[in-house]
Amino acid sequence: MKFKNSALQQAIKFALATTTVGLFVSGSVIAAEEATEETKVNKNVEKIAVVGTRSAPRSIGDSPVPIDIIGGEELDKGGNTDMLELLKGSVPSFNVHQNPISDAASLVRPANLRGLPSDSTLVLVNGKRRHRASVIAFLGGGINDGAQGADISVIPSIALKQVEVLRDGAAAQYGSDAIAGVMNFVLKDASEGGSFEIRQGEYYEGDGDTTQISGNVGLPFTDSGFANLSFQYKTADATSRSVQRPDAAALNAAGVPEVSSLAQVWGAPEVDDDISIFGNIGLDISNTAQFYMFGNYSERDVRGGFYYRNPHTRPGVYSNDGGETLLVGDLTGDMSGNCPTDIMIDDNVLDNQRYIDLVANNPDCFAFNEMLPGGFTPNFGGNITDTALTIGTKGEITSGFLEGAYYDLSGTVGYNESRYFIYDTINASLGPDSPRDFSPGKYSQLEKNFNADLSKGFDFGLAYDVNVAGGLEWHEETFTVVSGDVASFTAGPLTEQGFGIGSNGFPGFKPSDAGEYTRRNYAAYVDVEAPFTDDFLMGLALRYEDYDTFGSTTNYKLTAQYHVTEDLNIRGSISTGFRAPTVGQANVSNVQTNLSSGVLVDSALLPPTNPIAVQLGGTELQPEESQSYTFGAVWTIGDLFFTIDYYNIQVDDRISQSDKIELSQADKDTLEAAGVPNVQNLAQVSFFTNDFDTTTQGVDAVANYSTELLGGSSTFSLAYNWNDTEVTKSSPITGEFKVSRLENDLPNHRATLSWAQQWENFSAFTRVNYYGEYQGVHVDYDATAKTADAAVTIDAEVTYFLTEEISLSVGATNLFDQEAEKLDFFDRTGIPNNNWGGKYYETSPYGINGGFYYVKATYTF
Repeated sequence: MKFKNSALQQAIKFALATTTVGLFVSGSVIAAEEATEETKVNKNVEKIAVVGTRSAPRSIGDSPVPIDIIGGEELDKGGNTDMLELLKGSVPSFNVHQNPISDAASLVRPANLRGLPSDSTLVLVNGKRRHRASVIAFLGGGINDGAQGADISVIPSIALKQVEVLRDGAAAQYGSDAIAGVMNFVLKDASEGGSFEIRQGEYYEGDGDTTQISGNVGLPFTDSGFANLSFQYKTADATSRSVQRPDAAALNAAGVPEVSSLAQVWGAPEVDDDISIFGNIGLDISNTAQFYMFGNYSERDVRGGFYYRNPHTRPGVYSNDGGETLLVGDLTGDMSGNCPTDIMIDDNVLDNQRYIDLVANNPDCFAFNEMLPGGFTPNFGGNITDTALTIGTKGEITSGFLEGAYYDLSGTVGYNESRYFIYDTINASLGPDSPRDFSPGKYSQLEKNFNADLSKGFDFGLAYDVNVAGGLEWHEETFTVVSGDVASFTAGPLTEQGFGIGSNGFPGFKPSDAGEYTRRNYAAYVDVEAPFTDDFLMGLALRYEDYDTFGSTTNYKLTAQYHVTEDLNIRGSISTGFRAPTVGQANVSNVQTNLSSGVLVDSALLPPTNPIAVQLGGTELQPEESQSYTFGAVWTIGDLFFTIDYYNIQVDDRISQSDKIELSQADKDTLEAAGVPNVQNLAQVSFFTNDFDTTTQGVDAVANYSTELLGGSSTFSLAYNWNDTEVTKSSPITGEFKVSRLENDLPNHRATLSWAQQWENFSAFTRVNYYGEYQGVHVDYDATAKTADAAVTIDAEVTYFLTEEISLSVGATNLFDQEAEKLDFFDRTGIPNNNWGGKYYETSPYGINGGFYYVKATYTF
């Protein structure tokens, strides 16, 4: 499609009516159902979208950069209730893990586009920057260690008109975080009609029962506007893909009471009262101007399992010498109880006569075996609240020098809060007076954005108008740490006797840890697109950004597109980019429980400027810098649409959590003097650092074909991604195993093949998902790693249209219950070893829960 001047003006007016001026996306993956409808009406209709340049929207094959467009109806047929899983099924270069037992990463799961961490993808809603989640993924499975991205799981599919995935670096256009690409969630904007949906499903194993109720309604907002409202309410039971831990089974066999039949659970957490409300409002305030407003309120409670505390070996609670002798506390206050410190632990310490006589029957002495004889397994959870509001106006300037220009002025406020809870645990230093449930505190993330954009076409005698755009942005980011309840961090009377301080597994944030950290930055950009001929288009974007912490950065992007023939065009881009360290990454501190070489230990995350971190190699964080280029082609042959694009992304000074470094006694003494809790029980420390460089390259190929088949309309879609990441430079604090995880955890090859079939009263949707080989890893332990096999899963849905308004659907994801790779590793003596109770490698790209079936009823009006 070639735009002459009048066509350009019409296209820009269309963009104003549908989305924010200054944002454009073209796409390559068409929602199968929408394509089917278009085929029925007019096979020559070309799809357009809106993110990627600041010129007018173009047809999907006429873009200089590759973009996927996933329609709302395709998302609705994805079979899952989580936006992350829905996108994973539609975009092969998008990956997400289920992250069992991963601290806060279980509450807000990080995702990966093109093998880069979640905070390397910029998230937009209606073309406006989305705020980050307050959760920092301290246990992020290697790739996402320390990532702090946006929480897109709060966005319900029923609220979406489409999702646009720009698979190209775009920091010169949008600023920080757009190294891997941009995801733009476009909200529905109808002023009438709507739908309600009820969905019920569970896994083939009989757990994970999920109920979802959602709705969307379009209303007129006076005669010149719309108010489109959506909601989603969901609950999901926990799952378990676990076996009994060998140590717990041995305790049970030895007669130790109160040992759980599954001491440690690997699976999806319980999600309760998950509610999201989205609103999108637009109003024409004149023939040339429009007011808009959109936002959301979302909240959910999440609770999942944690690591089992063995009643013979857990440091700081039961034993401080690896399970040789029992840790016994003297409750007298003046150590007059003469409590024993040499009670030997055998198969069941409760049978030890000295324990019975000197501890169990002695009111002055105490061991946690009296209170929790079978050990305990904390449950970790949180309440996640997310809200945002954007207000703006856009339109056409009708007089003066800028007559004919289009403007967009907007302000956005976004807030995310994660209040943490840990249940069924103890503050060991409080002895028998310890509560069992704690609130360790909360993190919050507040962001404010103000944008001013202008776009105008100028006639320089080229094929059509040269589009010139420019704008300003102001951004403020505040990360806040709020201290926990006193019992979660206090040092109780048994502290000096070797008992651990704070809620075991997640010690609370002390008042000295609490604080509010703010950073401001502003940006200016210019963007030019010049059509030198009808067949040759070039674009240039420049962006200057200044931060009040580390200074300024300037980035560029150059794009080009050339029509070789009417049906074939080639395209490419070259750009630089950056990702600023988040305020949370620069300032947060935390103590967490994790497995190190298969042993449960406590480790502290310190700010990179902490004296201990500096001593171990930490420095003040600097922004990541990237260089990327893409080259591809678009080919249309009748009803066949095909694109292929190669990309290469080099990222220098990547920000991540360092490898966990073993502490010396001198380090512990320094930390204790600095006020870090529970220091003598800490084994390791880590911190955020710019410590390695990577090169990521890959190929995306997409094909779509529509035809009449089997007495109905058919649409076939094929999408393939090859992705390879290489760590080109690293430091000792990166760690060899982390390098292996960055390079090998994600499959190099991913593909999806979908078939959408429409008859008069029935429709069917089938998708085949291919996952190539990947590195199987369990409990972040190098001895567990292996190359896991490639696998295929199949998703399917069949819908019967009972009436024009009511439809009934039945479907399944992983229809044939493809099993994840089973754990298959050995300890250092060559004996099979599964001390942690899991069944499957947690890095499985299609999850560990197996097949899921559901039924759905939809009422459309």
